[in-house]
Amino acid sequence: MSGGGPVGAIPKVIGTEIEYGITVLGKDDFNPVLASSAVINSYAGSRARIQWSFEEESPGRDARGFGYTSAPTMEMESGLVNVVLTNGARFYVDHAHPEYSTPECVDPRQAALHEKAGEHVMIAAVRSAQRLLADGERLVVHKNNSDGKGNSYGAHENYLLSRSLPFADIVEHLTGFLVTRQVFTGSGKVGSENGRPDVGFQISQRADFFEEEVGLETTLKRPIINTRDEPHAETSKYRRLHVIIGDANLSEYQTMLKLGTAALVLSALEAGALPEALTLADPVREVWQVSHDPGLDHRLRLADGSTITAVDAQWRYLEWAAKYLRSADLPDVYDDVLRMWEEVLSDLEIDPLRTADRLDWTAKLQILDGYRHRDGLDWDTPKLRMLNLQYHDVDPGRGLYHRLVGSGRMRTLFDPAEVKAAVDRPPVETRAYFRGECVRRYRDALVAANWDSLVFDTGEDTLKRVPMMEPLRGGKERVEALLDASEDAAALIRALGAR
Repeated sequence: MSGGGPVGAIPKVIGTEIEYGITVLGKDDFNPVLASSAVINSYAGSRARIQWSFEEESPGRDARGFGYTSAPTMEMESGLVNVVLTNGARFYVDHAHPEYSTPECVDPRQAALHEKAGEHVMIAAVRSAQRLLADGERLVVHKNNSDGKGNSYGAHENYLLSRSLPFADIVEHLTGFLVTRQVFTGSGKVGSENGRPDVGFQISQRADFFEEEVGLETTLKRPIINTRDEPHAETSKYRRLHVIIGDANLSEYQTMLKLGTAALVLSALEAGALPEALTLADPVREVWQVSHDPGLDHRLRLADGSTITAVDAQWRYLEWAAKYLRSADLPDVYDDVLRMWEEVLSDLEIDPLRTADRLDWTAKLQILDGYRHRDGLDWDTPKLRMLNLQYHDVDPGRGLYHRLVGSGRMRTLFDPAEVKAAVDRPPVETRAYFRGECVRRYRDALVAANWDSLVFDTGEDTLKRVPMMEPLRGGKERVEALLDASEDAAALIRALGAR
């Protein structure tokens, strides 16, 4: 490792941010910003319409130490397009898309659960917004990453890291992992975009759009490793690794696997348990080349001149992670992650379609191949492109993913009652509990929020800001009694002042 050596792994607080694709069928002058706003405003669940506070956010700060670059937000700073939910999540308009950001979660299963809860929030909001449309118009929302017209939108992951871990170590060790993990994180796509070579079907929806190894951007010249240094926590102690190279997954199994493997590799990196870096000769080129190879035969060239397949690379990371896990004090859920990881790689080696009951890209490929062989269709047939998109429709009556679940052909992890509870209730272990409960109990007094603070109007001359700089503080065990004893926001502020 470069830098100052191992620092020891800290708990991996995890969250995701999903931008959903949106359109209105039957409406020629469709405006995505207005449509997205209608979706957010129409959600009838438990929430508070409040301003999102950008006062303490710094999207222009670069983790490479280049200093702070002014980067004004493109978001519409209006309470009408931003709500905070009682489960601690944020539901808002971002870059003309409805976006759902999960609350802070303590493990990959919990994070996958809350991402699935976000789908249910979106479904409910879309159904409510549909009532605002004229006859003959239909609002359609997809959990995907590409509109097929050259536009891509994000599915981002966030992991809490120690500030003492040198950022250069993250770049050195994580690049190869992120490039090769596509074999179990992709959602599948017909065709190519962004000037990449023609391909009938590829593994990832996002791969064609990555153009740099390391960088600050998220919408242009997208980098494999994003350098945004915005921890949403105590800056001197923490980093938030903002991962933008990954697909939006509908498979619950796949979401947990994606988040769990990344969290495990990052923990091993912090603990100094990754023995070597798998360094690619040309990482940017390998991103799309791996994606364009659903047969998984492509050999990536390493910096030392040797070659390796993406699956073999993932076996290396699994071996390192398994050795680390044997001596690490991590939650039991990571044993499940390791088992899932091994099972998927084993099946991918034999035949990728053996994973069609767990992975979106192989499930989609199996569906599309069925139509191709039955009807003699080419990959550029409009019908296949339509089915490719229909897989991601959030409407349970229309989405092909939902049909697979309904027919028992796609594995699930969560009981419907568990998902329903996650729609309304926050994780009890993190500061999301305090945020969500304040929305539920004191929403009329809440005027602004961000990930690390809440702002209250208690009727005094000045607003009261409550900082929440520690992601693992503010959980139920720590604050429930305090909240129960505070009949209103003013009482809560008084009690906090006395602590």
